[in-house]
Amino acid sequence: MEEIWRPKLGSPSVPSQSPEGFDRGAHLHVSLTRSPWLLLAPLLSPTVPQVTSPPCCLCPEGVHRFQWIRNLVPEFGVSSSHVRVLSSPAEFFELLKGQIKIAKRRVVMASLYLGTGPLEQELVDCLESSLEKSLQSKFPSDLKVSILLDFTRGSRGRKNSRTMLLPLLQRFPEHVRVSLFHTPNLRGLLRLLIPERFNETIGLQHIKVYLFDNNIILSGANLSDSYFTNRQDRYVFLQDCAEIADFFTELVDAVGDVSLQLQGDDTVDVVDGMVHPYKGDRAAYCRAANKRVMDVIHSARTRQQMLHAQTFHSDSLLSQEEAAAAGDRRPAPDTWIYPLIQMKPFEIQIDEIVTETLLTEAERGAKVFLTTGYFNLTQAYMDLVLGTRAEYQILLASPEVNGFFGAKGVAGAIPAAYVHIERQFYSEVCSLGQQDRVQLQEYWRRGWTFHAKGLWLYLAGSSLPCLTLIGSPNFGYRSVHRDLEAQIAIVTESRALQQQLHQEQEQLYVRSGVVSSATFDQPDRQVKLWVKMVTPLIKNFF
Repeated sequence: MEEIWRPKLGSPSVPSQSPEGFDRGAHLHVSLTRSPWLLLAPLLSPTVPQVTSPPCCLCPEGVHRFQWIRNLVPEFGVSSSHVRVLSSPAEFFELLKGQIKIAKRRVVMASLYLGTGPLEQELVDCLESSLEKSLQSKFPSDLKVSILLDFTRGSRGRKNSRTMLLPLLQRFPEHVRVSLFHTPNLRGLLRLLIPERFNETIGLQHIKVYLFDNNIILSGANLSDSYFTNRQDRYVFLQDCAEIADFFTELVDAVGDVSLQLQGDDTVDVVDGMVHPYKGDRAAYCRAANKRVMDVIHSARTRQQMLHAQTFHSDSLLSQEEAAAAGDRRPAPDTWIYPLIQMKPFEIQIDEIVTETLLTEAERGAKVFLTTGYFNLTQAYMDLVLGTRAEYQILLASPEVNGFFGAKGVAGAIPAAYVHIERQFYSEVCSLGQQDRVQLQEYWRRGWTFHAKGLWLYLAGSSLPCLTLIGSPNFGYRSVHRDLEAQIAIVTESRALQQQLHQEQEQLYVRSGVVSSATFDQPDRQVKLWVKMVTPLIKNFF
């Protein structure tokens, strides 16, 4: 019976796609030819991009088995010495401030929102100070600041992200850009009737990228006080990675161009020639947005392919020593970064493709550590976890560390809804006899909340991960279908970086307890009937 649920796994092989293959929202689908079982795992959307398999051009083993990803997105080769994994909110906050202070050319920040407390004001003050210094310098550095936030979340309340940033915009109008993404799905009567807070459920700008000159922090953390103090997330710092910084600058610029522009008088406007996101034709807007974002991905991918050809396929390959003697002191890459973008409103489904393929191809003996602050996997992801051969340890928030715990009104019932979803999944694991292969663990830490998301992949026989996904997606319906998301796949053969990633995983999982049937027998895990009845109706909105 168990084998019925397992797809046949082979080494991935995705033929090279021409850049035009993604234009106009082309649909690439995870191949079903190797896995008849996947026919029983429909996605909750009309179509799923299909990836046919990429033979590993260099080596079928180790990290090179993941080179098929470069058929979809640009591949950036870096030295692992340029990658640092952060572990705490305080470290994240101090790094943000420190990087803003030394930025000379550009600060690019994409987040769901900017909070309104004193810590957030410190960030704004750092930006103001750096802009001031740039203008007063004997050799002006012409620092530019670009901030991308979500319109609905950033406009909530009288004091909000917009009012926090207005003084910067008013004082440095030529050097500061604030873009507010408004989902095209919130329009007409729906926009008029849905109240504040609840309108955010329709779709959000959820990307979290913090960029300073050629340094980048990729995270799932927002720019808010709890994320700087006691809300656990994940963070990776990429230092002196110019090509990656250029890519994410262009990506944020692209999303900014299809967003509303904050003006100095707190009004908003669209970029000249752009279709309005909720007043204009929805289909035309989404087509324009798709083209704008995919142009960034295509051009970066083409640049990196040319760079790769020059570096690795030249007839006159230089040794590392010869390259150093010639003035190129960059170490040879041992780590590869792949940006994975998911913007389903614009028919861009790259992160979904890659995540599904990774889950499909995880072989027997491999271990996948998957974590999410909001356990609400899509049906496709759940089916792949239950139907493949790898071992899974899934880390999720206990109700007490859920960000909605103790909230007023309907939101206060959301932790109970997650408990209900968790129990249903656990019951399915047990009914399939998969308890030894699929394990749930709940994070708990007094006085903290939990927001970490991503995965670590340990190949069969390895005690260290060679791949991690880190960024904004939560693996849930919202991440796949409603919001704008970005994360990176980091693939490394560096033992030192693998150790960093392994330590990060252990530090999160050590604060967790294993879920068993007894977990749901506790009095505080009893879910009210109305919550059970409502959860199937609302689970796609949170």
